[in-house]
Amino acid sequence: VQVVESGGGLVQPGGSLKLSCAASGSIFSSYDMNWYRQAPAKQRELVAGVSSDNIRNVANSGKGRFAVSRDYAKNTLDLQMNSLKPEDTAVYFCNVEIGSHKYWGQGTQVTVSS
Repeated sequence: VQVVESGGGLVQPGGSLKLSCAASGSIFSSYDMNWYRQAPAKQRELVAGVSSDNIRNVANSGKGRFAVSRDYAKNTLDLQMNSLKPEDTAVYFCNVEIGSHKYWGQGTQVTVSS
């Protein structure tokens, strides 16, 4: 299973970014897709996700600002981030969970700075 993220970059506080994740390969069963992030010297944390049965979850840190959407036909997961803050600066990783197996992308850097 391959997981590829795209869409990171530098944005000013209050700005918006959209991250995209695409999964491919030997995916023959239902799976969850999630976005995590890891800031320097901090643990990786869940940002948002959509389960195999279309249950959406957004962490408290992103509620009211972030929206997650999934295209089951294309095996993609998008994260729309609005009203970005400097504390949102991190490497954002996409994750595919198939049973007990977890597959990670290489990450995409998001920097919120003026």
